[in-house]
Amino acid sequence: MSPYLAARTSDDPYAWLWVLGAIGLYALISYGLTYRARVRRGSAHPAQDALHDLKDREDPQPPESRFTSRMIMLGGGGLTGLVAFLTSGVVRALAVGLTALVAVTVWAYYDHRTAGRASAQR
Repeated sequence: MSPYLAARTSDDPYAWLWVLGAIGLYALISYGLTYRARVRRGSAHPAQDALHDLKDREDPQPPESRFTSRMIMLGGGGLTGLVAFLTSGVVRALAVGLTALVAVTVWAYYDHRTAGRASAQR
């Protein structure tokens, strides 16, 4: 890696906070979707059951679902990076935040929907 590339990998020293925020947002949205599904099914303890559902995700996704999930994740990350590149100032923070929120929501919703289908087929 050239010194120029190493020095220019990120202009934002807190870029790792954006990554942690996206992962936390994914977990929060996944929990919310699972909680909503448990409430709709009439669970006596939807909050606890939803948490257990998230902890017990040991079954891997089918290969085509995993590929699609990763493409949604990479596409959302790429789009968020493009928005950050094309904007500046306060507009950048708002646009990047909104783009990341939409991308992570789509990703979590896709994973939630395919997890439900995979468990129903078993």
